[in-house]
Amino acid sequence: MASANKSSEDGGTAKLSALALDQLTGGAFSASTSGERATRIREWLASQPDVALVQDVFKEMSSKDKGAAKPLRERLDEIKRQKAQESIGQEWAQKAEQLLAQDKLNIADAMAWQRDAAKAGAGLSREPLMSLKQQLVARVSQIEDLQNGCQIQREAAVLLTQRTDVLSTKSLTEAFAAQGSLKGDFEHWQTQALELTHHRLWASIDAKFPPLLEGSGRQLQAVWNAFSGALEQAVAARDDPSAELPNVPTWAEEIRKLHGLAQAAPLPEKTSKPKVDPEKKAEATGAVAKLLADLEAQLAEGHGKATVQAASVLRQRLKEFAGLLDHALEVQAHNALNAAGELEGWQRWRADQLRQELVTKAQGLLNRPPGQSLGGKKIQEQLRGLREQWKATDQGGNPNHALWKKFDEACNEAHKVVDLWIEKVKSENAANRQSRLDLVQELTAWTAEKANGPDWKDVSRSLHQFAQRWRDAGHVNEKTFTELAPLWKSAFDAATAPIDAVQAASVEARKLMTAEADALGAQAVLNINAIKELQKRWQTEASRVPLERRFEQKLWDRFRKPIDDAFDRKTQEREKAAMAMGAFDQAVVNAANALQQATQAGDATAIHQSMQALRQVLSGGSDPAPKPDDQKHANPIPTSPETSALATDDNQPAESAVREPVKSPAKPVVAMRGDDRPGAKRAEAHAPAHARGERPGAPRRSMDGKPAGRTFERREPAGPPPPRLGDTAFRAQRNAFEVAEMALKKLSVQAHGEVLTQVLSAWQARDASLLPGVQALGARVSPSTRQAWTKALSESVVDDAAAATALLRLEIATDTPTPATHIDARRALQLQLLTRRNDPAPKETWGADVAKVLQSGVAGDNKARLQAALKVLLQGR
Repeated sequence: MASANKSSEDGGTAKLSALALDQLTGGAFSASTSGERATRIREWLASQPDVALVQDVFKEMSSKDKGAAKPLRERLDEIKRQKAQESIGQEWAQKAEQLLAQDKLNIADAMAWQRDAAKAGAGLSREPLMSLKQQLVARVSQIEDLQNGCQIQREAAVLLTQRTDVLSTKSLTEAFAAQGSLKGDFEHWQTQALELTHHRLWASIDAKFPPLLEGSGRQLQAVWNAFSGALEQAVAARDDPSAELPNVPTWAEEIRKLHGLAQAAPLPEKTSKPKVDPEKKAEATGAVAKLLADLEAQLAEGHGKATVQAASVLRQRLKEFAGLLDHALEVQAHNALNAAGELEGWQRWRADQLRQELVTKAQGLLNRPPGQSLGGKKIQEQLRGLREQWKATDQGGNPNHALWKKFDEACNEAHKVVDLWIEKVKSENAANRQSRLDLVQELTAWTAEKANGPDWKDVSRSLHQFAQRWRDAGHVNEKTFTELAPLWKSAFDAATAPIDAVQAASVEARKLMTAEADALGAQAVLNINAIKELQKRWQTEASRVPLERRFEQKLWDRFRKPIDDAFDRKTQEREKAAMAMGAFDQAVVNAANALQQATQAGDATAIHQSMQALRQVLSGGSDPAPKPDDQKHANPIPTSPETSALATDDNQPAESAVREPVKSPAKPVVAMRGDDRPGAKRAEAHAPAHARGERPGAPRRSMDGKPAGRTFERREPAGPPPPRLGDTAFRAQRNAFEVAEMALKKLSVQAHGEVLTQVLSAWQARDASLLPGVQALGARVSPSTRQAWTKALSESVVDDAAAATALLRLEIATDTPTPATHIDARRALQLQLLTRRNDPAPKETWGADVAKVLQSGVAGDNKARLQAALKVLLQGR
C-alpha cells in the first residue's frame, strides 16, 4: 500500500512538472502539431530564458518531439559555443596582456598572436580581445615609426656628411657663411637621435637599427670635429702668416694667395713598392679569381640572395688582399661588384612592385562587384597563396615594412569573412555530426525490428534509403568522419547481414535453375511445360529476393540463353521448312509482287487489275499450269494440304508425282477451321433474328415461307477449297493488299482535288473548255448535269439572288457551315423548304444549283463556299 502511494505521488510530481513547463513555454507541450510546438518554443526563446530552464525544456521536449526540440538544441549549442569562445578569448587575452607588459615587444610575436587567435576561433571582434588587438596594432605601429625614424636619421647623417665634404671644396668665405646653418643642423640631428634613443619603446625595435644609428652619429661627429678644427686652423692661418696652414688644399691655397706666399713645394717622388712574395700573390689571385667567377655566374643566372652573399665575400677578400692583386683583376672585380649592386637595386625595386601587386590583390578580396563576392573557403585559399607569395618575395631582398603593414591589414580584414565562415562550418559540422549519430541509432533500432524479413524487397528498399540518407546527411570534417565511419559501418553491416545470407542462398538456387535450363535446352525435343515451370520458379525467386540490378540481369541472361538458343534452333527449322514453297504459294507470291509493282507505278487501273488477279489466284480460279520441267514438283489437283505436301516431296518418283489421287465421295461440310493468323478475315456470323426481320425465338422459315423446323438444306461447296497458304505467301498477299488499298485511297483523294480545282478554275475564267469530263467528274455527275454546267459557263454573268439561294441549298444539302452573314438567310430558306413538301430536296437538285452558281460571278466568299460544297458532293464520284 505504501509503495502504491509512493508511485502515485511520483506520477503526480512528474505531471505537475510537465504542466509547469507547458505553462512556462506558452503551451508548447499541449500544442496539437509539431509546427505549433516549434513556433511556441521559438517565441519563448526570444524572451532569453535561463540556461537551466532551457535544458529542462529540452530534456522533456526531445523525448516527445525532436523536430520541436531542434531550436532548443541550437540555443544550447550556441550557448556552449559562446562559453568556449569566452574561454578561448580569456586565454588569448592573457597572452596579449603578457605581450603588452613586456619591455621589449617583438613585432613578429604581435602579428603571430593575431593570426593564431583567429585560427583558434577567438572572437577578435568582441571585447576584450578587440581592445587588446588595437593596443597591439598601435604598439607595432609605434615601433615601426621608430625604425623608420632610425633610417631617416641615418640618411640625414649621410646628407650632412656630404654637405660638409662639399664645403671643404668651396672657398673659405663660403665655408664661414655656411658654418652656422651646418652647426644648427648637426645639433638638431643629435637632438632627434637622442629622442629616439630615449623613447620608451626603443628596446623593442629590431636589433640592427641601434648600431646603424650609433655608427651614423659617430661618423657625423668625426666629420664635424674635423671640419670645425680645419676651419679654426684656417682662421688662425689667415690672421697669422706664421701659423700652420690647414690640411684642406683649397683653403691653404687661398691663404697663401692672401699672404702672397709662393706655391707649395712639390711632393717628393713616391718610393717604389716593396717586392711582394710570389706565392702570396698567386694565392690571393687564385682566391679572388674563384670568387669573381662565382659572382659572375650568379649575375648571369640572376640570383638575388646568392648574388648578395657572393658579392659580400668578394668585397671582403679584396680588402684582405689589397696590394697583392693585379690591376686588371682588381678592375674586373670592381666592375662585377658594381653590377651586383645594380642587380640588387633592381631586385629591390622589382620586389616592391610584386609586393604592391600582392597588396592590391589582398585589398581586392573584399572590394568586388555586387554578385561576385567570394566565399569563406575561397578567400582562405587565396589568403594562404598571397602570404606564401609574400614570403617568397621577402627571400630575395630586404623587407618593406610599410607595404607589409598594408598587406597584413588587408589580409586581416579579409580574414573576418573567413572567421564567419569557419564558425558556420563548425556549427554545421556539429549539427551534421548529431544527425549522423541519430541515423546510426535509428538504423540499429530498425535492425532489431525489421532486418530479418520476411519482406526482403522492403528490407532492401529500406537499406538503400538508409545509405542514401547517410550520403545526404551533410558535410563533416575529416576528424569527425573518421570518428563516425566505423560506427556507421558496424551498424550497416549488422543490418545487411540477414539479407546478404538470403541473397547468397538465392544466388545458389538460381545457379541450380540455370543448370536445369542448360539440360532442358540441350534436349532434342523441347519440353515446353517443364520450361514454363522452370521460368515460373525463377520469377517467384526473383520476386521474393531482390539482387543488385546488374548482377541480377547477368544471372537472368545466363539462365535464358540455353532456352533462347533452343527456341532459335526450332525457329530456324521452321523457317527452313517454310522456305520450301509450293506451286500455289509461289503463284500467290508472284501475283502479290505484280500488285506491288502496279502500286509503285501509281496507275489506278493497273492496281485494280492486279488486285483482281491476286483474288483469282487466292480463290484457285487461275492457278497457273505447271511447267514441263516442274511436273515432278507440282500437283495438278491439290485438294488438301496433306496431298499437296505429298505431291511436292522431292524424294518421290516422277510417276507418283503425276498420278491422280483416288477421289473419295464428297462429304457435307459440317465445320471448317478458321484462319487465325494475324490479319486474316474472319467468317461473318449469322445475322440475328431481329436483323432478318423475325421475332426473337420464332422458328426459322424456308424459302417458301413455311416453318423450317429443325431441318435445313446443306449447301454443297461449289468446288474443292483452295489449299492453305504458307506463312510467307500469306504475309506477301496481305501486305500487297494493304499497300494497294492505301495507294488507291491516295490516288482518289488526289484526283478529287484536281477535279475540284479544275471546276473552280473554269468558273473563275468563264471557260467551259476547262471543265473536266464526265468520267473525271465521277458517277454522281450525269452528262446532262455537266451540259448544264457548260451552258452556265458559256452564258453571260448573271448576278441575282438565285445564285445566293443556290449556294444556301448546296450548304444545306452537304451540311457544311454557312458564313455568319448568311445565317439568317439559311434559316429562312430552311423554313420555306419545310412548307414546300412536294418540292425536291436540295440533295436532289444540287446539280442545277451548281449551274446557277456557275452562271453568277466570282465575288466575295462564293468561291470558298462552292468549293466546300463540291468537296462533299464530288467525293463519292
